[in-house]
Amino acid sequence: MSTHISRSCAIALAGALLFVGGGALAQQAPAAGAAQQQQQQPQGPIAAELVAVQPDWTKVCGADPQTKKEMCYTTRDFGVSAKEGEAPQPLLALAIYDPKGDDQKIIRLLLPPGLMLKPGFRFSIDKGAPESGAFEICFPNGCFAEAKVKKTVVDGMKKAEKMTVVVKNQANGEVTFYLPLANFGKAFDGPAVDPKVLEEQQKKLQEELQKKAEDERKKLEAQKGAATSPAPAASKK
Repeated sequence: MSTHISRSCAIALAGALLFVGGGALAQQAPAAGAAQQQQQQPQGPIAAELVAVQPDWTKVCGADPQTKKEMCYTTRDFGVSAKEGEAPQPLLALAIYDPKGDDQKIIRLLLPPGLMLKPGFRFSIDKGAPESGAFEICFPNGCFAEAKVKKTVVDGMKKAEKMTVVVKNQANGEVTFYLPLANFGKAFDGPAVDPKVLEEQQKKLQEELQKKAEDERKKLEAQKGAATSPAPAASKK
């Protein structure tokens, strides 16, 4: 299966295996910045309670380009809490792939760069036993990691409150992400989003991200201009 990182931020991993379109962390800066912060941390455990970036989970269905089998995935972006009144910054994306007629499912993550890849990752559902997964491929703005699991694991996710993901940063410190799973089961078992609605969601969120980036750029330019402005000359008496 081909792997893509697309340029829209509406759907977390839409295009990782099936389509071109949708994808988290495409804005690059939040993920890269978070990874850099992790690298600067001393050795030792780091924990982050993530919040959902999107209003709800999104389910997308289509045909696998290679196997031609029907494949659905349910996905959501997660991020760190922002300042009051601001949207959370995307940091991590989760997608659960459901090949039709196959008891094996795929849990796929898009994680920020700056992590140790060899140890892979561990995850658990609520207080369940940990399972392991491996990194598959990295791009400048993030790394894909996945684990193949039985249907029973996904069934457990439908009733769970949270998913715990554990990785290691480049300082060999353990980094733990806590992802809320509320409403996952409803979306996973529900209907897929209409492609036209999905396209509109992607377009809207992309526009919002571009506007935010432009606002930040103007703000930085204004601060830079204020810092370099010469001090007013003293008045002569």
